Amino acid sequence: MKSLTQNIVNEFKGKTILITGGTGSIGLGIVKQLIHCKPKAIRIFANDENSIFETRRNIGDNPLFKYMVGDVRDKDRLVLAMRNVDIVFHAAAMKHIDICEQNPFDAVKTNVVGTSNVLETAIIEKVSKVIFISTDKATNPTSTLGASKLLAERLTLDASSYNENGKTIFAIARFGNVIGSRGSVFQIFHHNLRNGLPLTITDARMTRFIMSISEAASMILEITNIAKDGEIFILKMPSVKISELAMAMTNVYKNRYPNMKKISNIKISTTREHERFHEILVTNDEVPYCHDVGTMFKISKMESKKMIPVSQFNSETAPKITTEKLENSINELLDEYVSY
Repeated sequence: MKSLTQNIVNEFKGKTILITGGTGSIGLGIVKQLIHCKPKAIRIFANDENSIFETRRNIGDNPLFKYMVGDVRDKDRLVLAMRNVDIVFHAAAMKHIDICEQNPFDAVKTNVVGTSNVLETAIIEKVSKVIFISTDKATNPTSTLGASKLLAERLTLDASSYNENGKTIFAIARFGNVIGSRGSVFQIFHHNLRNGLPLTITDARMTRFIMSISEAASMILEITNIAKDGEIFILKMPSVKISELAMAMTNVYKNRYPNMKKISNIKISTTREHERFHEILVTNDEVPYCHDVGTMFKISKMESKKMIPVSQFNSETAPKITTEKLENSINELLDEYVSY
């Protein structure tokens, strides 16, 4: 885990924090880092009783934690959950392309209406800051998931127009693929390697931006500390070919578990409908407003004085992760999040 600066610790010290989707991979990553900041309370909000049960078993009954059953579609429940809250992390979402395509009405209810409910409630309850967790699939979307997250982004960016007293700050964290998150290709490959099944990829040339759960959580806390309102923050992430990720995971498992009876082979299938070949972090319309702020890019309403090469925003042309760093990341992930 990246060490927290004193500014970030001070941002959360003594605060009451609500995390929607708090039992998901990102939500738990945030919780694990927040506890080092000595907040007053962390409200872990989720709509799945079983996931709350598993989370309690995983991270325990720390007096800081309050587990709350509720759905972001239910605005009345959000009003009660957000009472006296200082900071909201909105991570609740439907996030799988196939499931969103098969259930588009529900994807909109959760990703769009649910986000609207969170934003409206935050204004009414005079929350200090709201950080919305988005995805690179919201840029030039080709799927219901991407389109619903794009509309949720627009709602977040424009929420201040309803915020007459100017109390609430709204910002967005736009992620690439979070390696190791629930339902990610990493978990699918992990399952297949454990069971001697082939690692199926749709095309050897397909690329994705990747980041770890701890990197994502650290970025979210940093964004909270520096956000001024109506901004999108994007971590500078390396990209990887999915085929290279599969090969790296195979190599790690060979070295880590030498007694494995069968090592999985890599199988090529066909591209799924609505699946993009490469991902884009920033749209052409956003490029003029994109600023380099160290470890992140920031899209704001002000034009940038220095244009950033668009090659950095496409997973096909962005800097690639080295094999050594990729294998190190896989080993760290297996140590921290996954038991074999």
